[in-house]
Amino acid sequence: MPIAEQLVDLPIDHFRLLGVSPSADSEAILRALELRLDRCPDQGFTHEVLTQRAELLRLSADLLTDPPRRQTYETALLELSRDHPGETAGLDVSPSREVAGLILLFEANSPHEVFHLASKGLQPPQSPALGSEREADLALLLALACRAAAAEEQEQRRYEAAASLLHDGIQLLQRMGKLSEECHKLENDLDVLLPYRILDLLSRDLGDQVSHQEGLRLLDNFVSQRGGLEGTAPSPAPGGLDQSEFDNFFKQIRKFLTVQEQVDLYLRWQQAGSADAGFLGGLALAAVGFSRRKPERVQEARQHLESLELAGFDPLPMLGCLDLLLGDVGRAQERFLRSTDPRLKDCLNSHPGDELAAFCEYCRSWLRGDVLPGYRDVDAEAVDLEAWFADRDVQAYVERLERSENRASSLGKAFLGKAFSESSLKQPFPWAPLDPDGILPLSLGGPEVGQPASDPSSDEFASDGIAWIDRLADLPRPTRPVLIGSVVFAALIAAFAGFSLFGQRPRPSVSTAADQPQVTAPPTATLQEEVLKPQVPVSAVVEPLTLEQPNQAQLKGLLQAWLSNKAVVLAGGKSDALPEVARDPLVQRVTQERARDVALAETQKVVASISSVEVVSRTPQRIELNAVVTYRDQRFDAAGKVVDQTPQKDLSVTYILGRDADRWRLHEYISGK
Repeated sequence: MPIAEQLVDLPIDHFRLLGVSPSADSEAILRALELRLDRCPDQGFTHEVLTQRAELLRLSADLLTDPPRRQTYETALLELSRDHPGETAGLDVSPSREVAGLILLFEANSPHEVFHLASKGLQPPQSPALGSEREADLALLLALACRAAAAEEQEQRRYEAAASLLHDGIQLLQRMGKLSEECHKLENDLDVLLPYRILDLLSRDLGDQVSHQEGLRLLDNFVSQRGGLEGTAPSPAPGGLDQSEFDNFFKQIRKFLTVQEQVDLYLRWQQAGSADAGFLGGLALAAVGFSRRKPERVQEARQHLESLELAGFDPLPMLGCLDLLLGDVGRAQERFLRSTDPRLKDCLNSHPGDELAAFCEYCRSWLRGDVLPGYRDVDAEAVDLEAWFADRDVQAYVERLERSENRASSLGKAFLGKAFSESSLKQPFPWAPLDPDGILPLSLGGPEVGQPASDPSSDEFASDGIAWIDRLADLPRPTRPVLIGSVVFAALIAAFAGFSLFGQRPRPSVSTAADQPQVTAPPTATLQEEVLKPQVPVSAVVEPLTLEQPNQAQLKGLLQAWLSNKAVVLAGGKSDALPEVARDPLVQRVTQERARDVALAETQKVVASISSVEVVSRTPQRIELNAVVTYRDQRFDAAGKVVDQTPQKDLSVTYILGRDADRWRLHEYISGK
């Protein structure tokens, strides 16, 4: 047997062929030969090829037990490793012994090489004669090598590579019409590999969209074949997973899918008869709606879940949460109070006499625990109900929904007469007392249909905190439902905002009052002496209030900075400092008010100062203040003529401050008389 200095035919040397160490002596080599001859493969190879296998083993043993020939061979191996590092020594064998050599290569744990060489030997121009012993031995060897190579790939978690090997082996055997039993084994291996392939494809880098889409296709087929998520197909479940194993697999898969991908899959599986998919589809729709600020998807989720028959499951709490997100407080309260859910009962017990707080807490917990987890593109911890209710698209959609369902007035009645009446909720918000008519005097988040742009009662400078509500009776019918619904909706915004601030963690700090920049109030002129002129004021620089425990003077300075910079914007100026003292919804509110004035070719001149400040409550993330604001304003037309004005008066205003990362900013205000 000639020595090859490079890889030829069989990538194996004499030591590996016999299965001995290069340092083995002659006695060890002969013992190994005897063992290999005794342990003849029993998978069904022909007698002729097994005889050739034995001949190759003896030839290798003869060479390695002959000292001169072994020394020459080892010298050649050393030269090969020196001149061609990384290459493997090969053995030249005659074509008649090739299959026997491949069997020995397979026994040396090189299934990939065997599969490649056997596949090559079975195809033109090297394909053997049909029905020959060589064809039968090569086909059997290909099947064995295919399974072994796929198992190696699977051990390395290269599941798709393993599936590709199995698929190629199956195709080749089927084309030859050989070894149907071995082909069936390969098909079973490929079937069992399916869940792992899906996991492999979907967990790859997002840039590999070809693999991701193939993973989605396989997942869709997999679930459909097993009879939905419940696995109701009468035939054995594909993938070799029982229901418990499938549930664990699906939990792993979900985190690699976007929320929209899951919506599409669930609704398709539901149409095929999977009830579990229908339920998950409703939750996924809710997740899309809340995370993307798409209230129409929340409405779709509510309608979808209402249509399901959920035997043995109490759907009232989750439907109540969806009602709450859509501003339907009356229906939400009705569902919550009818439910027997123990978690909801615990929330109600933990907020005695304060049902709204309990509903808010339960809704937040439901979103964070049951709705938002399990999607690649959704942050399950980002449950910002304040941002949801402050979103203009959400507000506009809810108002349209109220009008279309003709539930605006009933919503107000439910809010004022049931869930938040004096009997069930003595004081819904400690900072927002009810007026004599039982209506919360909350400011709205934006302009409302039918409300005059020049009406000062819509912000904290209002001379009468509920005067605009009293005028609802005079508004046209198409306008009233919008405003009535908005009163309730604004109450929800304030409620969620207040409760969301309580649960945040305080940010540790070692700063002291001495080394922190402070918000200082500019000198305030006597209002009786100041003459308002239609001039554009200039915004002053404001330092953020970063102290964890600001004192009363610093809080007063922050409020004054808000009033002064707001006045700059309303007068037609620009204030870069406004975002430093107020959160985005309030800044947008001021911008919208100025835009309405621009449309009317009018300008506001406001003079407002904080006369006194009293801290009502304080937590690490929320401060409630009661302030007296001395206020007056004038409104000018394009020619500079005064068209409206508010005489000087003192207003009682409640301010809510929230801590954002390292600073305090104004979160909301509620005007009083």
